[in-house]
Amino acid sequence: MDFDYSPQEDAFRQELRSWLEANPADNYDPETFEIIDQEERFQIKFDWQKKLHGAGWVGIHWPQEYGGRGATSMEHSSCRQARARVPAPGLASPLGISLVGPTLMHWGTEEQKERFVPRILSAEELWCQGYSEPGSGSDLASLQTRAVDDGDDFVVNGQKVWTSFAHKADYCILVARTDPDAPKHKGLSYLLVDMHAPGVTVRPLVQISGDAEFNEVFFEDVRVPKANLVGERNNGWQVAITTLMFERANFGMVYNLEPMLDRLKAGLKDLEVHGQPATDDPDVRQRLAAFHIEIQALKLGGYRQLTQQLRGDARGRGGSISKLAGSGRYLRMAHVAMELLGPYSQCALGEAQGIDNGFWARRALGSRLYTIAGGTSEIMRNIVGERVLRLPKG
Repeated sequence: MDFDYSPQEDAFRQELRSWLEANPADNYDPETFEIIDQEERFQIKFDWQKKLHGAGWVGIHWPQEYGGRGATSMEHSSCRQARARVPAPGLASPLGISLVGPTLMHWGTEEQKERFVPRILSAEELWCQGYSEPGSGSDLASLQTRAVDDGDDFVVNGQKVWTSFAHKADYCILVARTDPDAPKHKGLSYLLVDMHAPGVTVRPLVQISGDAEFNEVFFEDVRVPKANLVGERNNGWQVAITTLMFERANFGMVYNLEPMLDRLKAGLKDLEVHGQPATDDPDVRQRLAAFHIEIQALKLGGYRQLTQQLRGDARGRGGSISKLAGSGRYLRMAHVAMELLGPYSQCALGEAQGIDNGFWARRALGSRLYTIAGGTSEIMRNIVGERVLRLPKG
């Protein structure tokens, strides 16, 4: 890969950096953001996405006819790096941007692209992902939610669980069984479901962190127009896998790991180990160095994937490796931070006695999520072994 930017790419980076410096997120304070009320946090994210969208910095690599700016993959990568480096909240519609939009542009009809994609970019419509079900675990293809043909509609009945942001969502990408007699991977269809339709019930689940971003979602005789079928009927497994590929590529999280390591190093300067700043302790320094090396390796792996995309190679295989490695680093970094902080690790977010305002306690509580969401680490190891390394099945 050529690590140098072209004059056009360099000008793009400078334009973005200048805009980010001149346009911070409104009402956002990184020191207090995670302490404030969940609804207030959502509003700050919503306003930030609106601001980015108004300036053309959301979905920049999407086609211009659907509201993007037609940027190159290299410019998209530069944008993600630059945004991760400035203090800013996330977006109000992360699933719409990272999963739904890319999937619709790959599999959607022209009408679906024109109808949904611009509203995803602007956060005019928010999305959730209806995959997981009680009893199905990581075996997505074993799902039991049914969609029955009835005239111009499908009628959906079933339950989903661990549905992130369903309490805010306007639409759901739903995988449902449309042929119960077919083999389990064959009889599925991929639907776009209006979350405000009669028969949809959302029940939030409170997490260990105190937030309630996950939900149970119940579908009782919910009518979904056939125009909202994505891809072919009974071939929804292929569409669902496409969404998972985009999700796993995003879960590599290398863009977030570097700022996280910087924050850990800064926090350890306020902690003493054996009578000296923790960052002067040889053991601590070796641990921090190991994280730095691993993150750089992940970053180079990401560059290799980007190079493959620029050369026209199909994306996806490297996403499982990135997801497995990235989520593992996130989990381990949070737990090492808890170990090093010792008694201070018990201070919850916002407690005055906590080093770094209790940031790491919250990170540790949420870190396991990333080894489950988008496919567990066990599933990722199977995919890497069978599809990437071509190892024989045991």
